[in-house]
Amino acid sequence: MNELALIQSQAVRAEHAGRVDVLDKVKALSLLPDGVHATTEMVASYYEVTPEAIDQIVKRNRAELAGNGYKVMPRAEFESVIGDTLELSPQTRRVAVFSRRAILNVGQILTESKVAKDVRAYLLNVEEIATHEQRSEAIDRVELAKARIEMLASTVGYLDDKWVKLKMKIQAAIGLGEEPEVDADDMPLYVPDFLKSKGLTDAQIRSAQSWFGRRVVKVALAEQRPMPDKRAESTKSGAVRETYAWTRKDLPLFEEVWDMYYAGGYAQDEQAGLFAGSDA
Repeated sequence: MNELALIQSQAVRAEHAGRVDVLDKVKALSLLPDGVHATTEMVASYYEVTPEAIDQIVKRNRAELAGNGYKVMPRAEFESVIGDTLELSPQTRRVAVFSRRAILNVGQILTESKVAKDVRAYLLNVEEIATHEQRSEAIDRVELAKARIEMLASTVGYLDDKWVKLKMKIQAAIGLGEEPEVDADDMPLYVPDFLKSKGLTDAQIRSAQSWFGRRVVKVALAEQRPMPDKRAESTKSGAVRETYAWTRKDLPLFEEVWDMYYAGGYAQDEQAGLFAGSDA
């Protein structure tokens, strides 16, 4: 197999789609705070090309990239999943993000980048250039992942089953040197993170989160929505408490509670110091 075949054939690229470990071996890869995604600008920086060059790759290969984890998120979803640490322009309404598989996919196709060329060379010759140290690291990674999976398996019946299975799936992927293929709807959804995505300060979040959580439960029960199991959660003070294991699929419920209790009167409540409010 040669480099040209990799560039021109989607079928050949698919054979190597899981080898995301190559990215960090060629060059240090920066990701967003979630440790899973990168923006167009971050991918461009990795491959040392312009964002426009990445946009052209997306335009010509969108379906293939989407199959490997590329997607465009509405701003609210992006800030809910990623957080608000990335400074977005006020005019930004949607943000394109790449998973590790999608970033690797770009490198399989991009021709005007030396880094991409090195990625392809590593993919095609990985067995020949793999050092003894790299093989040892792979073995250690597998053993550590195996131990973690066994530990997680022992918690079944004590912790939320969906949460445990998600953690086991991630560890299995790490052990295989692949990117975890996790459905976005199964990702945990935490009240503090949601409130932070709405622009609340840390002090406001501490004041509001208990009431917000109660109202989410209240609305869910009133609308006869299925309730998730509970999970153990550590607080900043070190205490452990039980909380509902909300996931991304519950985001519409969170948005409903926000619109119902907070969105309309937030500025007024904030000024009056009454954001936490009562349940009346």
